[in-house]
Amino acid sequence: MSPKKQKSSKLSRFWKLLGPGLVTGASDDDPSGIATYSQAGAAFGLSTLWTSIVAFPLMASIQQMCARIGLVTSMGLTGTLKKYYPKPVLYLMLVFSFPAIVMNIGADIAGMGAVGNLLFPSIDATYFSVLFTILLLGLIIYLPYHKIAMTLKYLCIVMLVYFIVPFLYKQDLLEIIKATFIPEIKFDKNFIAILVAILGTTISPYLFFWQASIEVEEMRSNKKHLIVDKKVVHTMNQDVDFGMTFSGLVMYFIILTTGTVLYQAGIHQIDTVEQAAMALKPLAGNLAYLLFAIGVIGTGLIAIPVLSGSISYIITETFGWKQGLDKKFHEAKAFYIIIAISLILGLSLNYVGISPIKALIYTAILYGLTAPVLIAIILHISNNKKIMGSNVNGKMTNVLGFIALIIMTTAAGALIYLQINE
Repeated sequence: MSPKKQKSSKLSRFWKLLGPGLVTGASDDDPSGIATYSQAGAAFGLSTLWTSIVAFPLMASIQQMCARIGLVTSMGLTGTLKKYYPKPVLYLMLVFSFPAIVMNIGADIAGMGAVGNLLFPSIDATYFSVLFTILLLGLIIYLPYHKIAMTLKYLCIVMLVYFIVPFLYKQDLLEIIKATFIPEIKFDKNFIAILVAILGTTISPYLFFWQASIEVEEMRSNKKHLIVDKKVVHTMNQDVDFGMTFSGLVMYFIILTTGTVLYQAGIHQIDTVEQAAMALKPLAGNLAYLLFAIGVIGTGLIAIPVLSGSISYIITETFGWKQGLDKKFHEAKAFYIIIAISLILGLSLNYVGISPIKALIYTAILYGLTAPVLIAIILHISNNKKIMGSNVNGKMTNVLGFIALIIMTTAAGALIYLQINE
């Protein structure tokens, strides 16, 4: 075999290995996340660029734990909570998770609709929002799991556009390196608020549920029960690490783009993704604007199935109903009906007077309250030999997990304090 063919074969094998981790990582950079990162860059320049470096190992450690729980128990996180923990803990997570995820879906649908309107001004944003909702619902219900997984995986390629956008504008390399590796913290309310928002949108509880459930889904789609040995765990860790690295890089380049182009132009307030796209147009050119806008729609198409799937897994596992994207509609009606309801409720937020930005704030508050509790429970499960057997956490995973717990608890406290004293 020629060196060129060998290289192509290796890349093909690597691409096949990538699965839930890549999709989870990509879905973390949804339109609402892009709005948060854009605001961080516009308001504070490159001051928050370092957060993508800090967030990566914390995200990866938590998602690896969730994936391992799914592999070892053959249950989602909700099923594990139901089996091993008091029911009030489970119901509390359900109460907090449902409205937060629905509002997140609503904010993402609104963002996609608004960007669609930017690209085609003659068509109202509302029509685009309805169109995307119907399209997503149809794809989720009618496509079998392996096709959904493959579609989501290929959609991740769209996000590469964010790696291009910063280079369409003149950059100061030395300043970028400094902002990347030397953390800068400003002790004022707005800066702390944006740090809390970045953490809330990056380490999101819905991803914990999705990661565990989708690992189980992968096992089912392969029609075999895996023996969870070191090789299987290593492959899973590689997948998660790649996905989280991809997510962190997208986050990095969005902050880099808005932190140089918008901040230096004196544009310091970005409330929505369409504002970020529009602001780029006269400053970085039509290509940057177009790529940024297309990326928003692509990320929404990845993230919304993950968000709606997460909420459906949570509810169906809680009540013991049949669930799974590998099942047809008639085999798991409740599962798909919940997905449909979550999408319709998310879309309806556009018509009841809740703005996407308010939805994001409420989502961040609910995520901020639930994330520390969930991280603590995930750490407990991952170190419980009765549940995990020999696949309990290693020392480094525990260290990173506890750092994530401390940071998210601090962020939750800061978030509550900032809201009370607003």
